[in-house]
Amino acid sequence: MNLVLFTHPDFLGSQSQSRLARSLLEAYRSRGHQVQLRQPRDDWRRRFRDTRFAKWAGYVDQYLVFPGALRAAVARDPADTLYVFCDQALGPWMPLVAQRPHVVHGLDLMALRSALGLVPENPTGWTGRIYQRYIRRGFRQARHFISISEQTRQDLHRYGGVQAETSVVIPLGLNHPYQPLDAAAAQSRLAAGGLQPPTDGFLLHVGGGQWYKNTEGVIEIYRQLVLLRQAGGKPVPQLWMVSPQPSGRVQGLIDGLPGAAQVRFMPGIDSHLLEALYATTDALLFPSLAEGFGWPIAEALACGCPVLTTGVAPMTEVGGAHAHYLPRAQPATGLAVWAEQAAATLQQVLERPLAQRQAAAQAGIRWAERYAADRAIDAYLDVYQRVLAAQPSTVPAARSESTAN
Repeated sequence: MNLVLFTHPDFLGSQSQSRLARSLLEAYRSRGHQVQLRQPRDDWRRRFRDTRFAKWAGYVDQYLVFPGALRAAVARDPADTLYVFCDQALGPWMPLVAQRPHVVHGLDLMALRSALGLVPENPTGWTGRIYQRYIRRGFRQARHFISISEQTRQDLHRYGGVQAETSVVIPLGLNHPYQPLDAAAAQSRLAAGGLQPPTDGFLLHVGGGQWYKNTEGVIEIYRQLVLLRQAGGKPVPQLWMVSPQPSGRVQGLIDGLPGAAQVRFMPGIDSHLLEALYATTDALLFPSLAEGFGWPIAEALACGCPVLTTGVAPMTEVGGAHAHYLPRAQPATGLAVWAEQAAATLQQVLERPLAQRQAAAQAGIRWAERYAADRAIDAYLDVYQRVLAAQPSTVPAARSESTAN
């Protein structure tokens, strides 16, 4: 197949989306397909890099300059080219290829839901609301979608207003072959990375510090767990955060923790080291308010690690019956009561008999096999081939814009 992958410009720093696009690029090329990656350059943004106009110059690169270059490239592309959008948020470019074979990968619609006033924890300003309408107007013109979760698929139809000929769910494939490690191998890998797990164990959180990762909720759960452990005369595990350095507000919460508490932030951990952390930790603490998918849930399960996460989709889709679930936190009404209940659940997970923990770990590992990268790639390519087969290899007349309103 002749494939053109669209992705966000590198200067936006969208790590998860960029990782997905480049993993697809490598996988498709390794299978003999002709693949190009197309994304805006940063010519105007670089000119204004050190000024307050840098953000707006980036918009010029994306939405004024790039479409012209894209029109010229599309005119030269073979008629049987399939255009693959690695995120529905690339919708503004969709009208330029809407009449050619195309597939849109739907990641998450949290920004759109926020712009519609459906996420009180993340209010959106008027410019953001306009921007999300602009994105939606574009991706509504697409007809073929692959969603990473059933939650995303439903959001595309309910809030995105898409009228799709193809709308399927294919879970993301892991971008690293996560697997269990024996204690010696995990310890050796951590030591090589300068990490020494504490003798009393540690809890692990993996996140990017965004609002929906609920970092404050993680700290509050840990506070309540420390109090529980101290009251029962039990050792207190540390909390290791694979996350950016804390904000002032989060640091204030950490400073107020009981004396036995210890929190360590570790940004920039690579996949090999993260695999060793999953294999060594007592549990992954992942109480997100929302997710597009929830990579750490699948990663941790693949390593045999217990997972405590939020009992709403898509986290429940990813974890199935093999994660432990908490109610969704409601930060606006306070975290204390929720965190106390969550800590009690976490305490139960930590105190399970060894045989029960081992059986659960094996069941989670088997469940996580569905997130193997090759499985996802095979499913994507099958959809691509069906879209190409269903659409003639000719360029039809321009489509009406009426569906974009």
